[in-house]
Amino acid sequence: MKELKKEFRWFNIMEYEKEENYLSKRHQEGWKFKRVTFPGVYTFERCEPEKVIYQLDYNKEGIKHQMEYVRMFEDCGWEYLTEFDGYNYFRKPADMMQQKEEIFCDDISRLDMMNRIFIGRVIPLIVILCGLIVQLYMSATDHSERGWLPVFIVLVIIYIITFLQFAVKYFAFRKKVKK
Repeated sequence: MKELKKEFRWFNIMEYEKEENYLSKRHQEGWKFKRVTFPGVYTFERCEPEKVIYQLDYNKEGIKHQMEYVRMFEDCGWEYLTEFDGYNYFRKPADMMQQKEEIFCDDISRLDMMNRIFIGRVIPLIVILCGLIVQLYMSATDHSERGWLPVFIVLVIIYIITFLQFAVKYFAFRKKVKK
């Protein structure tokens, strides 16, 4: 009988490297990643502890051509695991790697992924943020809606922090690639 464990973890849209490290650490502890569901519930299955590298790719287009997309990574030894909210999860045992390997062969490829994250995740966040700001303004001026004011303020702050985290990482990486 399989022994399963669930954990709640939250990673923002640009913390894919932290998420990869988290999954690798769990595998070394004897818990291999099975799936993730909203709102950040990770399911693990008991396994032999092993050093395994996990990698994520944000590519909603890859799902449209899933067989070719997955085959491309499998040809390089990566095991496709699952897709969640545009992110595709891969893993590979560390002893199968010749050196430090990543699913991205160069910085330009990683920057392309970051651009896909910007288009697929950040632009919708900006639209929602604009709507929240309008609602915040309306709640602040309409005395009958003041009960929602703290909720809107918290949401606006969360969205601004998320956007700033993305912007800092994105522009720093983009500057590095452009050198």
